[in-house]
Amino acid sequence: MKALILVGGFGTRLRPLTLSVPKPLVDFANKPMILHQIEALKAIGVTEVVLAINYQPEVMLNFLKEFEAKLGIKITCSQETEPLGTAGPLALARDKLVDKSGEPFFVLNSDVISEYPLKEMIAFHKSHGGEASIMVTKVDEPSKYGVVVMDEATGHVDKFVEKPKIFVGNKINAGIYLLNPSVLDRIQLRPTSIEKEVFPKIAADKKLFAMVLPGFWMDIGQPRDYITGLRLYLESLRKKSSTKLATGSHIVGNVLVDETATIGEGCLIGPDVAIGPGCVVEAGVRLSRCTVMRGVRIKKHACISSSIIGWHSTVGQWARVENMTILGEDVHVCDEIYSNGGVVLPHKEIKSSILKPEIVM
Repeated sequence: MKALILVGGFGTRLRPLTLSVPKPLVDFANKPMILHQIEALKAIGVTEVVLAINYQPEVMLNFLKEFEAKLGIKITCSQETEPLGTAGPLALARDKLVDKSGEPFFVLNSDVISEYPLKEMIAFHKSHGGEASIMVTKVDEPSKYGVVVMDEATGHVDKFVEKPKIFVGNKINAGIYLLNPSVLDRIQLRPTSIEKEVFPKIAADKKLFAMVLPGFWMDIGQPRDYITGLRLYLESLRKKSSTKLATGSHIVGNVLVDETATIGEGCLIGPDVAIGPGCVVEAGVRLSRCTVMRGVRIKKHACISSSIIGWHSTVGQWARVENMTILGEDVHVCDEIYSNGGVVLPHKEIKSSILKPEIVM
């Protein structure tokens, strides 16, 4: 079985992290975002993953080569010379996706994090006999999204309503699809949207079905949602009583600590924290709702909340970093500095406090 992951563009919403690596390689819960998806696909028997990409394909491929061997799955790239939207890349990768088997293939948006119930999706797809299956997820505020209007009993999709002004339903497209090869005949090689152009036509032919995603879902393509996504992901590990979660008197709630990280005395870590490989957390540090990426050093008595600390950065003694502060790679926050929502580009030294949310070039 094959799968296509829509990797797409520049990841501007996750800058400054995406100034160092393409967005799918940004760490989430201590491993690159895209790896969560590739591992889930491998687990249900997908043998080849095609990355639809228009930005830095060599960086992606070099990085993923080591995982190809480790996971035993073929990873290839389909490179766009111009942005082709969310459907055009399928037409471009047609030869890679279609083989003699006539089997359906998966399509995933690379920003989406969930429990990936792909096995259940295959069973659902076979049961309804339609042309395409999409995952939908319930949201509290459907007016911000495109809503999928469907028959709850059969999963039959009736239509799509973009950012509805009046309530038509609370299910939105979750960015995980299972498509028969015949869907490719509906897509031209041009910039085109699968959500706005392709799916409505399949729905009109009564061949589109939706499965409600069990468990959590988050599009982690921007910082606030990334932090929320981490909370939901760690919560789902807790429900599975995962051994990956850290334990100890200094841990509060759900915390992920890489085995190569060191944590000093008198720290209080959590809830909802991920500490990456090789990190050094000195004595008396307080961390909550944050991600600390590979090779970071956090000095004594620093306090970090609701923030993302990029690779190989340092946070000085008694510094306070909060309110969606994002430090790019190799940023150095001096001792006793306060950052309130600072977004700091890579390789900077912060010598004076950032009192209101701003971008530090």
